[in-house]
Amino acid sequence: MRTSLKKSPATTRGVTEKVLTEVDLGPEVKGMAGRKLRMRLITIAPGGATAIHNHEDRPGTVYVLRGRIMDHRGGVAKEYGPGLGWPEDRATEHWIENRGKTPAVEISVDIIKQR
Repeated sequence: MRTSLKKSPATTRGVTEKVLTEVDLGPEVKGMAGRKLRMRLITIAPGGATAIHNHEDRPGTVYVLRGRIMDHRGGVAKEYGPGLGWPEDRATEHWIENRGKTPAVEISVDIIKQR
């Protein structure tokens, strides 16, 4: 871990996502009507980053498949590589970036409101 001196970009750049699958949680779990469990494949290009965002009302987990991802939260930056991951709960406010020279790829699983 290291102290994060960088600020998040104003907008997300160099990030692509593909929804792999979703499950309507309403019929599966009492009290979950209007929610989906979603799995995405997210690729962050070298130099790519997300704008700062939170996970209030959208908990999830992330697993890094390839490359390295720097996660910035609470003024601290932590780097994750293949085989590592992190939780994103209602208290999470963060942004991520790829400082490497190759694309970083992650699997992101979260619970979202249906649109």
